[in-house]
Amino acid sequence: MQRYFVTPEQFEGDRVEITGDDARHITKVMRGRLGDKLIVSDGASREAMVEIESIEAASVFAVVTEPMEMTQEPRLQVSIAQSLPKGDKMETVIQKCTEIGAVSFVPFLSDRTIVQYDAKKEGKRLERWRKIAKEAAEQAHRNRIPSVEQPLSWKNLLAAFSGYDAVYFCYEKEHGSQLRDVLKPFVEQALPNSAEKASLLLVVGPEGGFTEEECRAAEDAGAVSVGLGRRILRCETAGMTALACALYESGEMGGV
Repeated sequence: MQRYFVTPEQFEGDRVEITGDDARHITKVMRGRLGDKLIVSDGASREAMVEIESIEAASVFAVVTEPMEMTQEPRLQVSIAQSLPKGDKMETVIQKCTEIGAVSFVPFLSDRTIVQYDAKKEGKRLERWRKIAKEAAEQAHRNRIPSVEQPLSWKNLLAAFSGYDAVYFCYEKEHGSQLRDVLKPFVEQALPNSAEKASLLLVVGPEGGFTEEECRAAEDAGAVSVGLGRRILRCETAGMTALACALYESGEMGGV
């Protein structure tokens, strides 16, 4: 069943108004009719099955037929800090990691970032990234849309480490501590029972990887440097791999 996100203001009482691209999708693509059922979430605290009761030029109005529990989000809340890659690779990272279960994305600039950052163009690019996150969340039946933050400088990224329960710095030259070595003890300590939640930041470099100086700075800021195995992964693959491993270790890949 098709799922749509709306703002809490659009979801009041037992009725919901769907507007914009979603309304056009329902009417033009899905050929929605009165009585059709949809799933609608406000991305915060409410989700329900609804039934279309009227269709207007720019809006679709529906009435709640069945409240639903919001059980699709992982207890281990993993954020992906991705150094800006070339081309549309960031779009791939956001789409696929949203499907897997990331809760937020933190683009940043590092020494070997190739992309020329243009603040004037950033608004349009950020808008597209957030649209991709929304569409991927709907496709994956997520309860919430992952946030996509404004790109950070390297200095500001390091300062943000303190906001997470753990930070893993994915470093291809790390031959000591591997991701599997740190995940299990962290999960056992941070998620001792089903009522607990924990936050984890995975830091992934650009096409050319991180410098040794960046690795030392990240460790000084509280991150743990980890390897992702014997093979070198592309920058758009590393985050997906580490995310899937983290959610598997926390029990999120174990079925319904």
